[in-house]
Amino acid sequence: MGGPQSVHVTGDEGVEMTESRTFTAQDPIRVFLLDDHEVVRRGLSDLLDAEPDISVVGDAENVAHALVRAPAVRPHVAVLDVRLPDGDGISVCRELRSRMPELAVLMLTSFDDDDALLDAIMAGASGYVLKQIRGSDLVSAVRTVASGQSMLDPATTARLMKSLRTEPAEQPAEAPELAGLSPREREILALIGDGLTNREIGKRLYLSEKTVKNHISRLLSKLGVQRRVQAAVLATHLEQPEQQPDTGGRTAR
Repeated sequence: MGGPQSVHVTGDEGVEMTESRTFTAQDPIRVFLLDDHEVVRRGLSDLLDAEPDISVVGDAENVAHALVRAPAVRPHVAVLDVRLPDGDGISVCRELRSRMPELAVLMLTSFDDDDALLDAIMAGASGYVLKQIRGSDLVSAVRTVASGQSMLDPATTARLMKSLRTEPAEQPAEAPELAGLSPREREILALIGDGLTNREIGKRLYLSEKTVKNHISRLLSKLGVQRRVQAAVLATHLEQPEQQPDTGGRTAR
């Protein structure tokens, strides 16, 4: 069984993140932990604090405490449990990254859940690993996301890639729902597919967050879907039609 596999993704501004930041004992990776089990938090803290270039700067047992404590300690990396008694780590990820765009989030869960994986990516998580991961691999995962790269557990990576390849095939490339979107809605849908938050989309398109939210509500309705992640799957259909020039020189497949 292999450890986590590092994969390159595009950063918030659409540029591949190839530069790695170096952390040291004098300037360690600041980590925040969120898990509702004290034993898990203590185990993670002991594991990570034993590394000279990693320092656990805070923890929380629920969503409410995490949203107060994490911004106060300004971590580089947040390790968040997906399932929590008062909510979920994915919503915490989305909220923390809206406040701290530079924050790298590593989702840690005991469940093998495709929907949670896709939701985590849409919320801006840098990685998603199962709690069965070896300690040394978790340490590597923290270092990987802290350096600006994205990583996923190999098994979940393979399954996600398979689902993203097969699910869009259920819909024709020129689905009527996509044809009904305005140019601005198509643009926003493409950015949703890139995993941007409403705030990030607004900055990219010079729109207010409220205007982006209104656009998204309309486009979800036009697409006939309720969840943002479903729209992200449909966004895979936008690339080929939008990239083809109007010259007629190339045949679409």
